[in-house]
Formats: sequence, C-alpha cells, structure tokens
Amino acid sequence: MTTHRLTRRTFLKTTAGGAAVVGFPLPLRAQPKTFKIGAIHPMTGALAEPGQACRLGAQMAVGAVNAAGGIKAKGGIKLELIVGDTQTKPENGRVEAERVVNQGAQMLLGSFDSGSTSAMVSVAQQKRVPFLIDIAAADPITANVAKSVRDGEQKVQYVYRNFPTGSSFGRKAVQYFIEIFKEANVSPKRVVLMYCNDLFGQNQARGFQAAHKAANPSWEIVEVIPWPEPPSDLATEVSRAKAAKPDVIAPITRPASALLLLPEIAKQRVETMGIVGPGGPGLYEAGQLAQLKQDLEYVLTSVPWPNFKNPKTTTVGEEFRRRSGGKTFDTNSGYSYDAVFVIADILERAASLVDPDAIADSMKKTNYAGGLMQYGGPIVFNELGDNANAIPTMIQILGQKPVAVWPREAALQKFVFPRPKA
Repeated sequence: MTTHRLTRRTFLKTTAGGAAVVGFPLPLRAQPKTFKIGAIHPMTGALAEPGQACRLGAQMAVGAVNAAGGIKAKGGIKLELIVGDTQTKPENGRVEAERVVNQGAQMLLGSFDSGSTSAMVSVAQQKRVPFLIDIAAADPITANVAKSVRDGEQKVQYVYRNFPTGSSFGRKAVQYFIEIFKEANVSPKRVVLMYCNDLFGQNQARGFQAAHKAANPSWEIVEVIPWPEPPSDLATEVSRAKAAKPDVIAPITRPASALLLLPEIAKQRVETMGIVGPGGPGLYEAGQLAQLKQDLEYVLTSVPWPNFKNPKTTTVGEEFRRRSGGKTFDTNSGYSYDAVFVIADILERAASLVDPDAIADSMKKTNYAGGLMQYGGPIVFNELGDNANAIPTMIQILGQKPVAVWPREAALQKFVFPRPKA
C-alpha cells in the first residue's frame, strides 16, 4: 500500500474552490472582538413589563448596529450585552452592576426606575465604568455626580442620561395642560395631583408643583395625594380626591398602582373632565390596556414617545411588534433602543475603547441626531450630564391604543378632551 504525504501544495490544490479535505477541516476564523455593555433592567417583579420592553429594545439595537458593521472606526468591533435583572428591587441595581462589571462590562446601560439607577451610579463612579442612563427621571441622579466633580470630590463624570428629568417632565406637563385646555376651549379650575410615593413619584410630583407655581396658570392644584408604592388598596386616596371636587385628576403612577387607581376612580364615580397624567408608566403598556380596558380610554399622559412620523421608527416599531407578540414600540423600548445607538456613536468617536476616561470624554461631546424618539433637537449632554432635548409627548388612549396627540408637530390624531360622558 502506497502512502502519500500531504504537502502544503497538494493541500491547497485539494481544497481549491473551497472544498475541505476529509480529516483536515479548514481552520476557524478568529471570532471578532466585542465591546461588552451591562444592560440592567427590571425583568421580574412589579416593573417587569416595561423592563422587558427595555431589554428587547436594547437587543434589537445591538443587532442592528452589528448587522451594519459594528463600530466601524474601531475595525468593526461588535457590541455584546451582558444582561441583568434588578427584580424591581432598588438595592439590586448595585448588586447587578457589580456583577456585570466583574463579567467584563465596559459600559453600563439602564435601568428604568430611579431607585436602582441611583444604586448603579455609585458602581459606575467608583469603578470608572461609563454609564448611559436610558430611562430614569429623578434629577439628583446626575446632578449629584456633576456636583461632586465640580467640587473636586471626584475627577470624572462617568454618568450621562438620555431621558427627561423630573423637573423637565413637570415643565412640559404644565405647558401641555395649558395648551390642551386652551385648544379644547375649556377652563378646568381644580386639579388633584396623585402620585406613587417612591423616589420617582416624589421627584415627578415636586417637578410638576414647581412648574405649576412658576407658570401660575388659571387652574389650581387643590389637593396632593401620595400613596405607598406598591399599594394594596387606593380606596382612601381616591375618596380624598373625590372630596376635593376635581375637574382633572393628574396621576403619577407605576404599572401596579395604575391597576388599582383607575378602577377605583370608576368605582367611586369620580366625575371629572378627564384624567391627565404629568408623566409616568402604567397608563399605556399592553398589560395595562388589556386589564383596564375602558377605564383607560381617553386617559392622557405626558411621556417620552417615539416619533412615528419618522419612517425608520415605523419600521423598527413593526419589528418590535413582531418580536414582542404584538406590543407597541413605546417609551421603554424606544429609549433603550436609542441608547444603544448613542453608545455606538460614542464608541466611534472615542480615542480609546480600553480607557474609560476616553469614553467618558466622548460621551460629554455627544451630538447625535439619529434617534427614533421625539426629541427637541439632537442628543446633547449639558453640564449636569442630561440631555435637555429629551422631551415628553402627550399621548392619549384612543380605541385602546396609545396615540401621540400633542404638541401639534408630534400629533398623529386629534385629542379628545373633555372625556365623553358614558
């Protein structure tokens, strides 16, 4: 039996045209390097529905960035998510942030609720891990970091936010209230503010009241009613609201509290012109729409919202609907989606991807106009690390669907106010 030695020349001839030699598989190409992002959101617990929307939005954006060639200025490096779950427990923000950093996360993204986001901030600053906040509104989250840097207590700000702050929510909500009442040619006089008494709710309520005081509109906030979050029953709070004889109830809710508040308002037959939220989740998600049904119809709320006049937003929204089982591309999915593209833009411009200070410097110089949400201009971070062009849109539940109705440039339908009587 004659044996033949496989030379390099005969190997190349044998494999011409891409055929492999039996027993000699072609060498695998080196796997591309990835830039790891720790994406932490509430995947379980009371905030699971918006948290899951955030994650899917981020995953879709990572897929889109990678499919388009990754971070081109850095040799096409791909993005990779290391995901985390706060379980809707604020203290878990720090625990999960530390875990993903230990697993190699070079940036942080998250985390929806202000409590867990605040906990993540300490990890970002201590471990020098740049952190882009996709959703969380409490003003002190970034303001405290900016102050510590300004006072020389810390050298670099690693935390930036692409989401409206509680104070900006308040200013826009008061503005939209005034404009909508004028456009509807009605003059509500008595507004009852109700809110979930956690860090988010407290900050939102303060922002709304401060903006009301500054604007001095023709309507008065006649009662301010907090509730413990999550509540077990809201009968007492709604009874207080009813006793104040409101023309408008302005609730700042969480998803779980909305499921109790809206039915209780209907049960106690609180007569108002309408329910108009200054900003908060729980009034537009698929789960709330399915459970609350007519109790949510005609409810207005001021929230950050996708710009569906942008064809790209519509395309991404359709993909999200397919991948989520029919849910709307909304505040949560939209802001997480945009955040990943902002990170990609930051990495394209950063002098180095291994130096956190270089990434932080690139974050500070962001000027990104490719977002899918309704902004007041390009994404640009101010001296506090906030995007002042992140603004809410007034949406309304019409035909059991959330629809942008104000301001005019964002509106897809005309709002209905006052709410038609049954």
